[in-house]
Amino acid sequence: MTLVPLPAFADNYIWMLQDGSNAIVVDPGDAQPVFDALTRDKLQLAAILVTHHHPDHTGGVAALHAATGALVFGPARERIPEPFTPLSHGDSAEALGRRFMVIDVPGHTAGHIAYFLPASDGQAPLLFCGDTLFSGGCGRLFEGTPAQMLTSLDALAALPGDTRVCCAHEYTLANLRFAHAVEPGNADLTQYTARCESLRARGQPTLPSQLATERRINPFLRSREATVLRAVREHAELSAHPAEADVFAALRQWKNDFR
Repeated sequence: MTLVPLPAFADNYIWMLQDGSNAIVVDPGDAQPVFDALTRDKLQLAAILVTHHHPDHTGGVAALHAATGALVFGPARERIPEPFTPLSHGDSAEALGRRFMVIDVPGHTAGHIAYFLPASDGQAPLLFCGDTLFSGGCGRLFEGTPAQMLTSLDALAALPGDTRVCCAHEYTLANLRFAHAVEPGNADLTQYTARCESLRARGQPTLPSQLATERRINPFLRSREATVLRAVREHAELSAHPAEADVFAALRQWKNDFR
């Protein structure tokens, strides 16, 4: 299976998995990049996976389904263009002989889900995480709570380290600037930033990332680490022993205000 990021809008990626004849796409906010790829590579669209209801993730679903008859899967607790198969934690979506495990990851939206494809045929696992986890960052809390997002990120961080993290936006360099403000002495972060800057200078995506890397450089997966905890406490003037959710909330607010 070949993994391809299809750029859309200013900074979205529509992820496509294809086997040479058929394809799956994730979060097609715009139908045209998908139609172009299907035509170019002579592919039939078999399935559409949706992580959450925001228009930049669902805007192309209806047109793609109408034109191809592709199966549509989406979160049971959100409004997704009909018809679709509603999914919740523990369910799975089956397409092209693959079974995608569904993980509930509320926080960015109330019913956000992620899709995890375990390793197979010598290929590393895949995680389609929508706007929950970004390389070096996480999604804004539009509908969920800090405690929910922390729990969601913990669930994703527990996946295998070689998991390829397929985020829905090219936010990496901006996220890494913030990560450096939180952990300026993180050598792994410095090395990763240089790699990502080189990729972007050549016009290439920084994604997919790798989960093991994110555990080392992403402050939102590291809010319990002493270096991050100290930085957040000093920035937000928290108590000596703040609750984990309070630390995460202060970290997210710091990022919201960061320029």
